[in-house]
Amino acid sequence: MLFKNKVALITGGTSGIGEMTAIAFAREGSKVVVAGRRQEEGSAVVEKIRAMNEDALFVQADVSQEKDVQYLVSSAVKHYGRLDYAFNNAGIESQPAALADQSLERFDNIMAINVRGVFLSLKYEIPEILKSGGGAIVNTSSVAGLVGFAGVSPYIASKHAVIGLTRVAALDYAKQGIRVNAVAPGCIVTPMMERFTDGNTELNAQITAMHPMGRQGTPQEVAEAVIWLCSDKSSFVTGQWITMDGGFTAT
Repeated sequence: MLFKNKVALITGGTSGIGEMTAIAFAREGSKVVVAGRRQEEGSAVVEKIRAMNEDALFVQADVSQEKDVQYLVSSAVKHYGRLDYAFNNAGIESQPAALADQSLERFDNIMAINVRGVFLSLKYEIPEILKSGGGAIVNTSSVAGLVGFAGVSPYIASKHAVIGLTRVAALDYAKQGIRVNAVAPGCIVTPMMERFTDGNTELNAQITAMHPMGRQGTPQEVAEAVIWLCSDKSSFVTGQWITMDGGFTAT
């Protein structure tokens, strides 16, 4: 029960990594605010947490919209009275195309959710976490925030930007009791990855083969890293990212 009587907010919490992390926070005793655009899926996650005899709330929000993020954070504080942790996980994938063939609309959409969404979340979470006496925030980047991949320039740019935001936020609040870190997963078995491969078994096998461990990761594995980064067990860690890629970036 690492987080008993604490409150955690998870964006992109309706499926995949976000869902598993919300459940992991609840397992450790935290009250959990699940945020996402899909009401039905979000409510289902909340019901899973309540079935564990833990407390959870779903707030429908689009993190690319400032008013939505303001409403999300204020709803969390209004309902539970405080905010201690946040996992800024909401993000979307890119469609493969060479840079000159990427549309401006696609670029703007990815940046709005993957980058502006993280910026806005940090902007409104941090003041409330300060009021609670400090805490921790984790952002979701990717191995795509550390290296390049041909054909997905908007996504690569967005995940590199998340690393930058993480490092600066960590420096801005290091002396005020807020630690800010990131996770940088490789390929994880999630609905997003399923959309990207679109049933192409050959592509899926190629992606798997890129990881020296010979498999893709699981949402639960990423969730455990987030829990560690938010816990006092990582009390001297800030401005960093944990790369979880089965050895991909070691090659």
